[in-house]
Amino acid sequence: MSDWTVTEPEGRAQQTLPRTVTGEGDQGFLRRLRTPRRPRLWFEILLIAVSYWIYSLIRNAVPEQKAQALRNAGWIWRTEHVLGIAVEDSVNHALNSVTWLIIGMNYYYATLHFVVTLGVLVWLYRSHPGRYAAARLALFATTGVALLGYYLFPLAPPRLTTGGLFVDTVTLHHTWGSMASGDLKHMSNQYAAMPSMHIGWSLWCGLTVFALASVPWARVLGLLYPTTTLLVIVATANHFWLDAVGGMLCLTFGFLTARLWYGTLPYALPRRT
Repeated sequence: MSDWTVTEPEGRAQQTLPRTVTGEGDQGFLRRLRTPRRPRLWFEILLIAVSYWIYSLIRNAVPEQKAQALRNAGWIWRTEHVLGIAVEDSVNHALNSVTWLIIGMNYYYATLHFVVTLGVLVWLYRSHPGRYAAARLALFATTGVALLGYYLFPLAPPRLTTGGLFVDTVTLHHTWGSMASGDLKHMSNQYAAMPSMHIGWSLWCGLTVFALASVPWARVLGLLYPTTTLLVIVATANHFWLDAVGGMLCLTFGFLTARLWYGTLPYALPRRT
């Protein structure tokens, strides 16, 4: 009887030990994944390049549903009238009358979307490596969820709506760079205006700079950048106001994703790992 009394508990302990170790191992693996670490340059370059390629591929693979996109544009325009914010046509025509200004806005729309976002990513990588991965996750989640909008809610930009209310400023002034005008329009989905990733990305840049920059003028520029971008996307007739709201909602989802994964917002993490 004494032999059985000693052996049975030991046997039970031996049976339960592997389950305990396995559980701790799984938790440790997840903990390591969620722990900010110094990013590897080669991996980040590859990840960003591949991710943007996949995003562009999926975005442009969404069928161009012209009829539905025009109906949705009409619904957006009527909704904005009800809300009292349907002034995009006035902004478009007023700024189009100042040739040098609207040409500058055309180039702004075509270039800064990429240049500033990459610049902020590089700055984060160099100066805030402990916060980089979480901020990058917020940006990637924002971009990823936008694909649902392109698929579920095809939307014509104002410049492609009927009725002659809006001016396509790129076509009129023969400026280059818009993936939705001129010869480049065949390379991009024309009816993926909702949500506006110009707003999603610029607001991500602006909030990041405002939260982390150490000099006041840089923080002011961080706030001005998404504000100016909002004016540009409307003046060039590439988006409605409500497209910008869609971009903001996508960014909210991106930050929530980062917070759920890391347990806090990216800017609250340690600056260095």
